Amino acid sequence: MNSSCQFLAKRLLISPYKILSRNLSSSSSPKVLITGGLGQLGPGLATLISQRYGKDSVILSDIVKPNKEIEKKEINYLYADVLDLPNLQQIIVNNKIDWIIHFSALLSAVGEKNVPLALSVNVTGMQNILELAKQFRLKVFIPSTIGAFGPESPRNPTPDLTIQRPKTIYGVTKVYAELLGEYYSKKFNIDFRCLRFPGIISADTQPGGGTTDYAVKIFHDALETKKFECYLKADTRLPMMYIDDCLNSVIQFMEYPSEKLNQRTYNISAMSFTPEEIFLEIKKHIPELQIDYKIDSRQEIADSWPQVFDDSNARKDWNWNPKYDLPNLVEKMLSELRTINKY
Repeated sequence: MNSSCQFLAKRLLISPYKILSRNLSSSSSPKVLITGGLGQLGPGLATLISQRYGKDSVILSDIVKPNKEIEKKEINYLYADVLDLPNLQQIIVNNKIDWIIHFSALLSAVGEKNVPLALSVNVTGMQNILELAKQFRLKVFIPSTIGAFGPESPRNPTPDLTIQRPKTIYGVTKVYAELLGEYYSKKFNIDFRCLRFPGIISADTQPGGGTTDYAVKIFHDALETKKFECYLKADTRLPMMYIDDCLNSVIQFMEYPSEKLNQRTYNISAMSFTPEEIFLEIKKHIPELQIDYKIDSRQEIADSWPQVFDDSNARKDWNWNPKYDLPNLVEKMLSELRTINKY
């Protein structure tokens, strides 16, 4: 094995030093702070954590006012800017935080439109979180993405350890987050954990224009107009996951004993499909659905991303096992949207 391969092989290995974090007894529950908490994943994860550990076990935070749905759920909420380190320190001390789930980030298509802001939030904000984890001995979760890979990466399948070289600022900052988190794990004995998410599909948030968001919008359009215009080619295969699997993966991964993990960063996925495949599956339920293709700049991004994620290490190391495949996903999304929007 040459030196570059040896480097890659070592990159995700657990530090030989003991991971230190605030010790929780078997009868106690973690106190969890979620940054960027009003995005696609935060409210659902906060609900899951509160059901599992108790209402006061989780605090959502963001820089905007929560909507009425958050207020109805009675989830604890605080204003927190990830660029304001002193304020974050106060929140952690005053609320006795044990875990940070760091969701604050500008995503792929949005980040390309405002690179300076993406660097500020995705780099400086993330560095602040790792410094907090070091200072207060916190367990920290920072998600990564299929966008952390590039066109030079093997695309089908894409393993945990391979060349990355992403071509978006979002991907570049996520590779940096992976590397810096692993460095802090080794250098400072921080319990850093990272999952590379595929495209996440959910019914309770509107599609935001991201590269994989077509797989959410198609459900809305199928129920509203029976016509869908897709910005990706019909045969563009990408890894995907239903939100329930995504949220459960975070809880399962965070609860798994640190000493039993062989890596700090893992790929996870549930399925891979193309626009044509999801269209045909939805059409089984809505035969009138029509699709048209109008390709835009997001195609170039998608062409640089993995087609199929190899998540065999997650399945082997901590028993990752998603519940939703494409047929189950389609049935669930249609049912949820009909309930939420009264279609």
